[in-house]
Amino acid sequence: MASPHRRSPRTWWAPRAPAAGAAVMATGILSVALHLVGHEALSRVALVPACAAWILLAASFAHLLLSDRVGWVARADTPGALTAVAATAVLGTRFSLLGWTSVAAVLLALATLLWPALLLLVVRHWGRRMPGSVFLGCVATEGLAVLGATLAASTSTAWLAHTALVLFWSGLLLYAAALMRFDVREVARGAGDHWVLGGALGISALAGAILLDAADSGMRLWNDDDSAVMRHTTVALLVVSLAASAVLAGCEVVWPRLRYDVRRWSTVFPLGMVAAATLSVAFAVDVAWLEGLGQALVWIALAVWSAVAAGAGASMWAESHGTSTQRARKTRSGGT
Repeated sequence: MASPHRRSPRTWWAPRAPAAGAAVMATGILSVALHLVGHEALSRVALVPACAAWILLAASFAHLLLSDRVGWVARADTPGALTAVAATAVLGTRFSLLGWTSVAAVLLALATLLWPALLLLVVRHWGRRMPGSVFLGCVATEGLAVLGATLAASTSTAWLAHTALVLFWSGLLLYAAALMRFDVREVARGAGDHWVLGGALGISALAGAILLDAADSGMRLWNDDDSAVMRHTTVALLVVSLAASAVLAGCEVVWPRLRYDVRRWSTVFPLGMVAAATLSVAFAVDVAWLEGLGQALVWIALAVWSAVAAGAGASMWAESHGTSTQRARKTRSGGT
């Protein structure tokens, strides 16, 4: 019989689920980036924990919805809830690259169902001077654009590509709205999610690159003039996301924050996303030197992922050990 004091994985995960969705996003996009640089075996290894964490996230999401509707709405109001959409879209993109089109399509449908309701709840509660999670509206929307464009390119489905194009521009509008509400002081004191400032631009650049590839595959998405606008916009998004990442890295040196926080997964995700975007844009616009930069960024993202994963493991062990020690002390003192 299991100990009544021992918490189940679902009980441990539930309070962490909204922010921990970024862990799925971070690991999933790292799998995508490793695939793009040709390290397929390592990419598939990274996909396993991403899928496992997504299953826990989905189970927690569904259980809370069915058992505590008020609690579900309270969590759905927070920007972190949108990691459910973004994480699902990132995993769907990786499965599409594996050739598992049906699985990717199901994940796209699921993410699409979640997106409008969660986005509306979150945007309604936007305020002033918000943390970096305010950009998750853009990330979730561009995540749908990435998955939709990837599926459109692999299946030659024009309407899906056109829908992805609409989502691409909508995501940029959401980014502009979020930028006006972002508290710039977060770059000095943020716990990790301030990096989404650059990651949202990275996923937008990735969406643009995949749309350019979809158009080159034979689908007519725009005329020649619009094609030039799309290319210039995609390159500009990549340049700004790279510049933002460099500035944020400098801020980490000036104001070091070395203590582990679950929001550090929101640092890993932008690094992996900018790496994937750099590689994809390099191919889409045929700029060879960008490929070398993208490869370097993949290994940087992997190193940071490893450090954050180690921090997460140490945090879990410390929490478990501390709880066990506390119970032992209570037992010795006659407590219950």
